Amino acid sequence: MGSPALALARTAGRLSRRLGRGGGTSLPGKILLRLQPDAVGDLGAGLPRGAGIISATNGKTTTSRLAAAALRAEGWPLVANPAGANLMSGVATALVEGVTRRPSPVAALFEVDEAALVEVARQLRPRVVVLMNLFRDQLDRYGELDRLVDDWVRMIDGLDVGTRLVLNADDPAVASLARRGDDVVFFGVDDTAAALPGLPHAADSTRCWNCSAALDYSAVLVGHLGHWACPDCGLRRPEPDVRATSVTLHGATGIAVRVDTPSGAVEVEVPLPGLHNAYNVTAAVATAAAFGVRLERIGPALRGARAAFGRAERITVDGREVVMLLAKNPAGANETVRTILLDPSPLDVLVSLNDRTADGNDVSWVWDVDFEPLRGRLASLTVTGDRAYDLALRFRYGGFPGELVQVIPDPRRALDAALARGDRRAPLYVLPTYTAMIELREILVRRGAAERFWRDG
Repeated sequence: MGSPALALARTAGRLSRRLGRGGGTSLPGKILLRLQPDAVGDLGAGLPRGAGIISATNGKTTTSRLAAAALRAEGWPLVANPAGANLMSGVATALVEGVTRRPSPVAALFEVDEAALVEVARQLRPRVVVLMNLFRDQLDRYGELDRLVDDWVRMIDGLDVGTRLVLNADDPAVASLARRGDDVVFFGVDDTAAALPGLPHAADSTRCWNCSAALDYSAVLVGHLGHWACPDCGLRRPEPDVRATSVTLHGATGIAVRVDTPSGAVEVEVPLPGLHNAYNVTAAVATAAAFGVRLERIGPALRGARAAFGRAERITVDGREVVMLLAKNPAGANETVRTILLDPSPLDVLVSLNDRTADGNDVSWVWDVDFEPLRGRLASLTVTGDRAYDLALRFRYGGFPGELVQVIPDPRRALDAALARGDRRAPLYVLPTYTAMIELREILVRRGAAERFWRDG
Protein backbone atom coordinates (compact mmCIF):
# COMPACT_ATOMS: atom_id res chain seq x y z
CA MET A 1 0.00 0.00 0.00
CA GLY A 2 1.29 3.43 -0.89
CA SER A 3 2.52 5.60 1.93
CA PRO A 4 0.56 8.71 0.80
CA ALA A 5 -2.75 7.01 1.70
CA LEU A 6 -1.41 6.05 5.14
CA ALA A 7 0.03 9.51 5.70
CA LEU A 8 -3.27 11.18 4.78
CA ALA A 9 -5.21 8.88 7.11
CA ARG A 10 -2.83 9.51 10.03
CA THR A 11 -2.98 13.26 9.47
CA ALA A 12 -6.79 13.17 9.56
CA GLY A 13 -6.69 11.44 12.94
CA ARG A 14 -4.28 13.95 14.40
CA LEU A 15 -6.36 16.87 13.15
CA SER A 16 -9.57 15.35 14.52
CA ARG A 17 -8.05 15.12 17.98
CA ARG A 18 -6.39 18.54 17.81
CA LEU A 19 -9.62 20.24 16.73
CA GLY A 20 -11.65 18.50 19.43
CA ARG A 21 -13.81 16.69 16.87
CA GLY A 22 -13.28 13.31 18.51
CA GLY A 23 -10.55 10.81 19.16
CA GLY A 24 -9.75 10.05 15.55
CA THR A 25 -10.78 6.44 16.17
CA SER A 26 -12.76 6.03 12.92
CA LEU A 27 -12.04 8.90 10.52
CA PRO A 28 -8.54 7.77 9.45
CA GLY A 29 -9.90 4.33 8.64
CA LYS A 30 -12.79 5.75 6.63
CA ILE A 31 -10.39 7.81 4.55
CA LEU A 32 -8.00 4.90 4.06
CA LEU A 33 -10.78 2.51 3.04
CA ARG A 34 -12.08 5.03 0.53
CA LEU A 35 -8.63 5.16 -1.07
CA GLN A 36 -7.80 1.49 -0.56
CA PRO A 37 -10.89 -0.73 0.01
CA ASP A 38 -8.78 -3.79 0.93
CA ALA A 39 -6.57 -1.89 3.37
CA VAL A 40 -7.47 -4.02 6.41
CA GLY A 41 -6.38 -7.19 4.65
CA ASP A 42 -3.22 -5.61 3.29
CA LEU A 43 -2.11 -4.25 6.68
CA GLY A 44 -3.12 -7.32 8.65
CA ALA A 45 -1.21 -9.67 6.35
CA GLY A 46 2.09 -8.38 7.72
CA LEU A 47 1.53 -9.45 11.33
CA PRO A 48 3.80 -12.43 12.17
CA ARG A 49 1.49 -13.85 14.86
CA GLY A 50 -1.70 -13.00 13.04
CA ALA A 51 -4.88 -11.32 14.20
CA GLY A 52 -7.74 -12.19 16.50
CA ILE A 53 -11.29 -10.85 16.54
CA ILE A 54 -13.74 -10.92 19.43
CA SER A 55 -17.45 -10.40 18.92
CA ALA A 56 -20.49 -10.51 21.19
CA THR A 57 -23.58 -8.54 22.06
CA ASN A 58 -22.30 -7.98 25.61
CA GLY A 59 -18.75 -8.04 27.00
CA LYS A 60 -16.55 -7.75 23.93
CA THR A 61 -14.88 -4.50 25.02
CA THR A 62 -13.98 -5.83 28.47
CA THR A 63 -12.86 -9.22 27.14
CA SER A 64 -10.74 -7.62 24.42
CA ARG A 65 -9.02 -5.43 27.00
CA LEU A 66 -8.28 -8.40 29.26
CA ALA A 67 -7.02 -10.61 26.43
CA ALA A 68 -4.89 -7.80 25.00
CA ALA A 69 -3.20 -7.39 28.38
CA ALA A 70 -2.31 -11.09 28.31
CA LEU A 71 -0.86 -10.90 24.79
CA ARG A 72 1.21 -7.88 25.75
CA ALA A 73 2.48 -9.77 28.80
CA GLU A 74 4.28 -12.08 26.35
CA GLY A 75 6.19 -9.06 25.15
CA TRP A 76 4.28 -8.89 21.86
CA PRO A 77 3.75 -5.38 20.45
CA LEU A 78 0.04 -5.36 19.69
CA VAL A 79 -2.48 -3.51 17.54
CA ALA A 80 -5.88 -3.14 19.24
CA ASN A 81 -8.95 -0.88 19.32
CA PRO A 82 -9.46 -0.20 23.06
CA ALA A 83 -11.61 2.89 22.39
CA GLY A 84 -14.39 0.61 21.13
CA ALA A 85 -14.42 1.72 17.47
CA ASN A 86 -15.43 -1.73 16.29
CA LEU A 87 -16.70 -1.27 12.74
CA MET A 88 -14.45 -1.80 9.71
CA SER A 89 -13.36 1.85 9.88
CA GLY A 90 -12.28 1.45 13.51
CA VAL A 91 -10.25 -1.68 12.73
CA ALA A 92 -8.63 0.12 9.80
CA THR A 93 -7.81 3.12 12.00
CA ALA A 94 -6.16 0.90 14.62
CA LEU A 95 -4.03 -0.71 11.92
CA VAL A 96 -3.09 2.71 10.50
CA GLU A 97 -1.86 3.82 13.90
CA GLY A 98 -0.28 0.46 14.74
CA VAL A 99 1.87 -0.17 11.70
CA THR A 100 3.81 3.05 12.26
CA ARG A 101 4.81 2.25 15.82
CA ARG A 102 8.18 1.01 16.96
CA PRO A 103 8.72 -1.75 17.73
CA SER A 104 6.56 -3.02 14.92
CA PRO A 105 3.46 -4.95 16.03
CA VAL A 106 3.55 -8.73 15.76
CA ALA A 107 -0.16 -9.38 16.42
CA ALA A 108 -3.55 -7.70 16.47
CA LEU A 109 -6.64 -8.19 18.59
CA PHE A 110 -9.86 -6.39 17.77
CA GLU A 111 -13.33 -6.25 19.20
CA VAL A 112 -15.72 -6.31 16.26
CA ASP A 113 -19.36 -5.29 15.99
CA GLU A 114 -21.69 -8.26 15.50
CA ALA A 115 -23.00 -7.01 12.16
CA ALA A 116 -19.53 -6.00 10.88
CA LEU A 117 -17.98 -9.37 11.65
CA VAL A 118 -18.46 -10.97 8.23
CA GLU A 119 -16.63 -8.26 6.29
CA VAL A 120 -13.88 -7.75 8.89
CA ALA A 121 -13.15 -11.49 8.95
CA ARG A 122 -13.19 -11.69 5.15
CA GLN A 123 -10.46 -9.08 4.90
CA LEU A 124 -8.43 -9.71 8.02
CA ARG A 125 -8.18 -13.53 7.70
CA PRO A 126 -7.92 -13.91 11.49
CA ARG A 127 -5.95 -16.59 13.23
CA VAL A 128 -8.38 -16.66 16.19
CA VAL A 129 -12.11 -15.86 16.22
CA VAL A 130 -13.85 -15.51 19.60
CA LEU A 131 -17.67 -15.55 19.69
CA MET A 132 -19.00 -14.92 23.17
CA ASN A 133 -22.77 -14.46 23.14
CA LEU A 134 -25.78 -13.27 21.19
CA PHE A 135 -28.53 -11.31 22.94
CA ARG A 136 -31.38 -9.27 21.53
CA ASP A 137 -30.02 -5.77 20.90
CA GLN A 138 -30.90 -2.85 18.61
CA LEU A 139 -33.59 -4.70 16.65
CA ASP A 140 -33.88 -1.75 14.27
CA ARG A 141 -30.26 -2.35 13.23
CA TYR A 142 -29.48 -6.04 13.79
CA GLY A 143 -32.88 -7.70 13.40
CA GLU A 144 -33.61 -10.94 15.23
CA LEU A 145 -30.90 -13.32 16.45
CA ASP A 146 -31.57 -15.76 13.60
CA ARG A 147 -30.24 -13.20 11.14
CA LEU A 148 -26.99 -12.71 13.06
CA VAL A 149 -26.54 -16.46 13.47
CA ASP A 150 -26.92 -16.87 9.69
CA ASP A 151 -24.34 -14.12 9.16
CA TRP A 152 -21.92 -15.76 11.57
CA VAL A 153 -22.35 -19.15 9.87
CA ARG A 154 -21.46 -17.45 6.58
CA MET A 155 -18.42 -15.85 8.23
CA ILE A 156 -17.21 -19.18 9.64
CA ASP A 157 -17.66 -20.88 6.25
CA GLY A 158 -15.27 -18.33 4.77
CA LEU A 159 -12.49 -18.73 7.34
CA ASP A 160 -9.10 -20.16 6.44
CA VAL A 161 -8.39 -23.76 7.35
CA GLY A 162 -6.68 -23.77 10.74
CA THR A 163 -8.40 -20.69 12.10
CA ARG A 164 -9.22 -21.39 15.73
CA LEU A 165 -12.78 -20.75 16.90
CA VAL A 166 -13.28 -19.90 20.57
CA LEU A 167 -16.98 -20.40 21.34
CA ASN A 168 -19.16 -19.99 24.42
CA ALA A 169 -20.52 -23.43 25.29
CA ASP A 170 -23.16 -21.86 27.54
CA ASP A 171 -24.86 -19.90 24.73
CA PRO A 172 -26.96 -22.33 22.65
CA ALA A 173 -26.80 -20.15 19.53
CA VAL A 174 -23.03 -19.67 19.70
CA ALA A 175 -22.32 -23.31 20.57
CA SER A 176 -24.37 -24.36 17.51
CA LEU A 177 -21.82 -22.70 15.24
CA ALA A 178 -19.26 -25.49 15.71
CA ARG A 179 -19.42 -28.10 12.98
CA ARG A 180 -17.52 -30.03 10.30
CA GLY A 181 -14.44 -30.63 12.40
CA ASP A 182 -13.60 -26.97 12.91
CA ASP A 183 -10.69 -26.21 15.24
CA VAL A 184 -12.84 -25.24 18.23
CA VAL A 185 -12.13 -24.31 21.84
CA PHE A 186 -15.23 -24.13 24.01
CA PHE A 187 -15.34 -22.04 27.17
CA GLY A 188 -17.99 -21.77 29.87
CA VAL A 189 -18.78 -21.31 33.55
CA ASP A 190 -19.07 -24.55 35.52
CA ASP A 191 -19.64 -22.97 38.94
CA THR A 192 -23.40 -22.68 39.43
CA ALA A 193 -23.41 -21.28 42.97
CA ALA A 194 -24.74 -17.93 41.74
CA ALA A 195 -27.25 -19.40 39.28
CA LEU A 196 -30.61 -17.74 38.74
CA PRO A 197 -33.77 -19.49 39.93
CA GLY A 198 -34.97 -19.76 36.32
CA LEU A 199 -34.88 -18.18 32.89
CA PRO A 200 -35.57 -14.41 32.95
CA HIS A 201 -38.77 -13.49 31.15
CA ALA A 202 -36.72 -11.65 28.53
CA ALA A 203 -34.40 -14.60 27.84
CA ASP A 204 -33.57 -14.81 24.13
CA SER A 205 -32.09 -18.09 22.91
CA THR A 206 -34.23 -20.72 24.64
CA ARG A 207 -35.00 -23.12 21.78
CA CYS A 208 -32.81 -25.77 20.21
CA TRP A 209 -30.98 -24.49 17.13
CA ASN A 210 -31.18 -27.99 15.67
CA CYS A 211 -34.84 -28.97 16.10
CA SER A 212 -36.54 -25.88 17.66
CA ALA A 213 -37.71 -27.70 20.78
CA ALA A 214 -37.73 -25.79 24.07
CA LEU A 215 -34.42 -26.27 25.88
CA ASP A 216 -34.13 -27.66 29.40
CA TYR A 217 -31.75 -25.86 31.76
CA SER A 218 -30.11 -27.45 34.80
CA ALA A 219 -28.57 -24.03 35.61
CA VAL A 220 -29.25 -20.52 34.30
CA LEU A 221 -26.35 -18.12 34.84
CA VAL A 222 -26.74 -14.95 32.75
CA GLY A 223 -29.81 -14.38 30.58
CA HIS A 224 -30.08 -17.54 28.48
CA LEU A 225 -26.46 -18.57 29.20
CA GLY A 226 -26.18 -21.70 31.28
CA HIS A 227 -26.18 -25.49 31.28
CA TRP A 228 -28.69 -26.48 28.64
CA ALA A 229 -29.89 -29.56 26.79
CA CYS A 230 -32.53 -30.39 24.20
CA PRO A 231 -34.97 -33.06 25.42
CA ASP A 232 -36.01 -33.93 21.84
CA CYS A 233 -32.88 -34.30 19.69
CA GLY A 234 -30.30 -34.71 22.46
CA LEU A 235 -28.19 -31.66 21.55
CA ARG A 236 -26.62 -30.32 24.70
CA ARG A 237 -24.05 -27.91 26.10
CA PRO A 238 -20.58 -29.01 24.93
CA GLU A 239 -18.05 -29.79 27.62
CA PRO A 240 -15.91 -26.65 27.92
CA ASP A 241 -12.17 -26.94 27.31
CA VAL A 242 -11.64 -23.73 29.31
CA ARG A 243 -13.96 -23.47 32.30
CA ALA A 244 -14.54 -21.24 35.31
CA THR A 245 -14.65 -23.81 38.09
CA SER A 246 -14.89 -21.30 40.92
CA VAL A 247 -16.46 -17.83 40.90
CA THR A 248 -16.54 -15.71 44.05
CA LEU A 249 -18.51 -12.48 43.93
CA HIS A 250 -16.92 -9.73 46.06
CA GLY A 251 -20.04 -7.61 46.23
CA ALA A 252 -20.15 -4.74 43.78
CA THR A 253 -16.35 -4.34 43.69
CA GLY A 254 -15.05 -7.38 41.83
CA ILE A 255 -14.79 -11.13 41.46
CA ALA A 256 -12.30 -13.92 42.02
CA VAL A 257 -12.24 -16.62 39.34
CA ARG A 258 -10.42 -19.90 38.90
CA VAL A 259 -10.24 -20.92 35.25
CA ASP A 260 -9.15 -24.45 34.40
CA THR A 261 -7.52 -25.11 31.02
CA PRO A 262 -5.95 -28.22 29.45
CA SER A 263 -2.55 -26.79 30.45
CA GLY A 264 -3.41 -25.90 34.05
CA ALA A 265 -5.34 -23.34 36.07
CA VAL A 266 -5.41 -19.55 36.18
CA GLU A 267 -6.58 -17.91 39.42
CA VAL A 268 -7.30 -14.21 39.27
CA GLU A 269 -9.09 -11.41 41.09
CA VAL A 270 -10.31 -8.51 38.97
CA PRO A 271 -12.13 -5.27 39.87
CA LEU A 272 -15.01 -6.23 37.57
CA PRO A 273 -18.15 -7.14 39.50
CA GLY A 274 -20.90 -9.58 38.59
CA LEU A 275 -21.21 -13.10 37.21
CA HIS A 276 -21.22 -11.79 33.63
CA ASN A 277 -17.61 -10.73 34.13
CA ALA A 278 -16.71 -14.32 34.99
CA TYR A 279 -17.62 -15.08 31.37
CA ASN A 280 -15.43 -12.18 30.20
CA VAL A 281 -12.47 -13.40 32.25
CA THR A 282 -12.92 -17.00 31.05
CA ALA A 283 -13.19 -15.88 27.43
CA ALA A 284 -10.03 -13.79 27.82
CA VAL A 285 -8.11 -16.77 29.21
CA ALA A 286 -9.34 -18.92 26.31
CA THR A 287 -8.36 -16.22 23.80
CA ALA A 288 -4.87 -15.80 25.19
CA ALA A 289 -4.34 -19.57 25.30
CA ALA A 290 -5.52 -19.86 21.67
CA PHE A 291 -2.79 -17.40 20.71
CA GLY A 292 -0.20 -19.45 22.58
CA VAL A 293 0.33 -17.12 25.55
CA ARG A 294 1.99 -19.01 28.38
CA LEU A 295 -0.36 -19.76 31.26
CA GLU A 296 1.90 -18.16 33.88
CA ARG A 297 1.65 -14.84 32.01
CA ILE A 298 -2.14 -14.72 31.86
CA GLY A 299 -3.10 -14.42 35.53
CA PRO A 300 -0.83 -11.48 36.41
CA ALA A 301 -1.83 -9.70 33.18
CA LEU A 302 -5.54 -9.98 33.93
CA ARG A 303 -5.05 -8.85 37.51
CA GLY A 304 -3.35 -5.68 36.31
CA ALA A 305 -5.95 -4.76 33.69
CA ARG A 306 -8.27 -1.81 34.36
CA ALA A 307 -11.97 -1.65 33.65
CA ALA A 308 -12.86 -0.40 30.17
CA PHE A 309 -14.42 3.05 29.95
CA GLY A 310 -18.03 2.91 31.10
CA ARG A 311 -17.86 -0.78 32.05
CA ALA A 312 -17.61 -0.90 35.85
CA GLU A 313 -15.38 2.15 35.57
CA ARG A 314 -14.89 4.00 38.86
CA ILE A 315 -14.44 7.78 38.72
CA THR A 316 -14.05 10.12 41.68
CA VAL A 317 -16.09 13.31 41.35
CA ASP A 318 -15.70 15.97 44.04
CA GLY A 319 -14.80 13.33 46.59
CA ARG A 320 -17.61 10.94 45.67
CA GLU A 321 -17.17 7.72 43.74
CA VAL A 322 -19.18 7.28 40.53
CA VAL A 323 -19.48 3.72 39.18
CA MET A 324 -20.36 3.70 35.47
CA LEU A 325 -22.11 0.50 34.34
CA LEU A 326 -23.16 0.40 30.69
CA ALA A 327 -26.75 -0.86 30.28
CA LYS A 328 -27.69 -1.05 26.59
CA ASN A 329 -30.07 -4.00 26.21
CA PRO A 330 -32.30 -6.18 28.41
CA ALA A 331 -29.71 -8.85 29.21
CA GLY A 332 -26.96 -6.34 29.99
CA ALA A 333 -29.22 -4.10 32.04
CA ASN A 334 -30.52 -7.06 34.04
CA GLU A 335 -26.96 -8.06 34.91
CA THR A 336 -26.14 -4.48 35.87
CA VAL A 337 -29.12 -4.39 38.24
CA ARG A 338 -28.08 -7.77 39.63
CA THR A 339 -24.55 -6.44 40.15
CA ILE A 340 -25.41 -3.27 42.06
CA LEU A 341 -27.74 -5.27 44.29
CA LEU A 342 -24.60 -7.00 45.60
CA ASP A 343 -23.92 -3.73 47.47
CA PRO A 344 -25.76 -4.17 50.80
CA SER A 345 -26.11 -0.41 51.41
CA PRO A 346 -29.02 1.80 50.29
CA LEU A 347 -28.37 2.58 46.64
CA ASP A 348 -28.12 5.92 44.85
CA VAL A 349 -28.77 5.32 41.15
CA LEU A 350 -28.76 7.48 38.02
CA VAL A 351 -30.25 5.90 34.86
CA SER A 352 -29.81 7.58 31.46
CA LEU A 353 -31.66 6.49 28.32
CA ASN A 354 -30.91 7.77 24.81
CA ASP A 355 -32.33 6.59 21.49
CA ARG A 356 -29.62 7.66 19.07
CA THR A 357 -28.21 5.52 16.29
CA ALA A 358 -25.57 3.83 18.45
CA ASP A 359 -28.20 3.03 21.11
CA GLY A 360 -30.94 1.80 18.81
CA ASN A 361 -33.92 4.02 18.10
CA ASP A 362 -36.42 1.64 19.69
CA VAL A 363 -36.39 2.00 23.51
CA SER A 364 -39.23 -0.43 24.20
CA TRP A 365 -36.58 -2.82 25.52
CA VAL A 366 -36.62 -1.02 28.88
CA TRP A 367 -39.91 -2.80 29.61
CA ASP A 368 -38.02 -6.11 29.49
CA VAL A 369 -35.48 -5.01 32.11
CA ASP A 370 -36.14 -6.39 35.59
CA PHE A 371 -35.79 -3.13 37.52
CA GLU A 372 -38.25 -4.30 40.19
CA PRO A 373 -35.65 -5.94 42.49
CA LEU A 374 -34.35 -2.39 43.13
CA ARG A 375 -37.60 -1.47 44.89
CA GLY A 376 -36.96 -1.14 48.57
CA ARG A 377 -33.18 -0.90 48.06
CA LEU A 378 -32.95 2.65 46.72
CA ALA A 379 -31.99 5.77 48.63
CA SER A 380 -32.49 7.84 45.47
CA LEU A 381 -33.26 7.37 41.79
CA THR A 382 -32.60 9.99 39.10
CA VAL A 383 -33.55 9.47 35.45
CA THR A 384 -32.18 11.47 32.54
CA GLY A 385 -31.39 11.37 28.83
CA ASP A 386 -33.28 11.93 25.60
CA ARG A 387 -35.97 9.50 26.75
CA ALA A 388 -36.02 10.40 30.44
CA TYR A 389 -39.82 10.48 30.57
CA ASP A 390 -40.06 6.99 29.04
CA LEU A 391 -37.82 5.80 31.88
CA ALA A 392 -39.93 7.61 34.44
CA LEU A 393 -43.03 5.88 33.09
CA ARG A 394 -41.28 2.51 33.25
CA PHE A 395 -40.40 3.05 36.92
CA ARG A 396 -43.91 4.32 37.70
CA TYR A 397 -45.44 1.13 36.30
CA GLY A 398 -42.77 -0.81 38.18
CA GLY A 399 -44.22 0.45 41.46
CA PHE A 400 -41.40 2.79 42.43
CA PRO A 401 -42.62 5.60 44.74
CA GLY A 402 -43.06 8.86 42.84
CA GLU A 403 -41.29 10.89 45.52
CA LEU A 404 -38.19 8.70 45.10
CA VAL A 405 -37.80 9.37 41.37
CA GLN A 406 -36.56 12.71 40.04
CA VAL A 407 -36.75 13.32 36.29
CA ILE A 408 -34.10 15.67 34.85
CA PRO A 409 -33.64 15.32 31.08
CA ASP A 410 -30.45 17.41 30.97
CA PRO A 411 -27.58 15.02 31.83
CA ARG A 412 -25.34 17.67 33.38
CA ARG A 413 -28.02 18.85 35.78
CA ALA A 414 -29.09 15.27 36.44
CA LEU A 415 -25.55 14.23 37.36
CA ASP A 416 -25.19 17.15 39.77
CA ALA A 417 -28.55 16.39 41.37
CA ALA A 418 -27.78 12.68 41.73
CA LEU A 419 -24.36 13.41 43.26
CA ALA A 420 -26.03 15.66 45.84
CA ARG A 421 -28.53 13.01 46.94
CA GLY A 422 -27.99 10.21 49.42
CA ASP A 423 -24.84 9.40 51.36
CA ARG A 424 -21.77 11.02 49.80
CA ARG A 425 -19.64 8.28 51.33
CA ALA A 426 -21.52 5.73 49.21
CA PRO A 427 -21.02 5.32 45.46
CA LEU A 428 -23.38 6.73 42.87
CA TYR A 429 -24.25 3.97 40.40
CA VAL A 430 -24.75 5.28 36.86
CA LEU A 431 -26.58 3.03 34.36
CA PRO A 432 -26.42 4.66 30.88
CA THR A 433 -26.99 3.53 27.33
CA TYR A 434 -23.99 3.87 25.03
CA THR A 435 -24.32 7.46 23.81
CA ALA A 436 -25.57 8.52 27.24
CA MET A 437 -22.40 7.04 28.74
CA ILE A 438 -20.22 8.94 26.27
CA GLU A 439 -22.14 12.13 27.07
CA LEU A 440 -21.81 11.73 30.84
CA ARG A 441 -18.13 10.89 30.57
CA GLU A 442 -17.57 14.02 28.48
CA ILE A 443 -19.10 16.07 31.31
CA LEU A 444 -16.68 14.39 33.73
CA VAL A 445 -13.75 14.95 31.34
CA ARG A 446 -14.49 18.67 31.26
CA ARG A 447 -14.45 18.69 35.06
CA GLY A 448 -11.08 16.96 35.11
CA ALA A 449 -12.43 13.78 36.71
CA ALA A 450 -11.92 11.40 33.76
CA GLU A 451 -9.78 10.96 30.67
CA ARG A 452 -11.24 10.96 27.20
CA PHE A 453 -12.21 7.43 26.19
CA TRP A 454 -9.80 7.23 23.26
CA ARG A 455 -6.89 7.68 25.66
CA ASP A 456 -8.15 4.87 27.85
CA GLY A 457 -6.04 2.00 26.70
